[in-house]
Amino acid sequence: MSVVIRQEAATPAALSEYGKISIAFVVDRILEVTLVDAGLGGMSLTETPLDNPYVKDYDAIKDDGPARWARRFDISNWGMLSACRDSAQVGGAVIAFRTAGLHMLGGRDDVAVLWDIRVTPGQRGTGAGSALFRAAADWARARDCRWLKIETQNVNAAACRFYQKMGCSLGAIDRFAYPQLPGETQLLWWKALQGTRACT
Repeated sequence: MSVVIRQEAATPAALSEYGKISIAFVVDRILEVTLVDAGLGGMSLTETPLDNPYVKDYDAIKDDGPARWARRFDISNWGMLSACRDSAQVGGAVIAFRTAGLHMLGGRDDVAVLWDIRVTPGQRGTGAGSALFRAAADWARARDCRWLKIETQNVNAAACRFYQKMGCSLGAIDRFAYPQLPGETQLLWWKALQGTRACT
């Protein structure tokens, strides 16, 4: 059965419920970052398998996770989407927009951030993620945004391949974004939203 996407109100209670969808994944390969000529020649990313795979769960990070976002940010301009199949929720996405103090937005009104996207483990690879991504882009486009911005890490190679497939371009690589996680590199993806006008 096809996936149905619904728009929800981003409330603290809804986000807490949303957080019950697992975001954990197995890290069995990484995108290894190599500097060319100390960076003057650019950087290369090489998909490298790991000898010792492990599970990464962003919700397990202290003081993070959907139930805490409303305490950290003003979510009044945020959007929330649910993906359902056979009347059961199989995934969701949260989009941040016009939020003072949210560094990822860079103070811009023509950018929305795909703050979070998740699909239940048994439904990954079935099209739910693609449907959610397209709906998130439509949500941002409806608010006259020119760009959808997404953060991921080099330890989530599958997500990077997914964003590439969805038409995103890698806009920045920050090897020092996570001092508490020196083995992880921040990757920022950008999706151009065609047919929009600049926000004022």
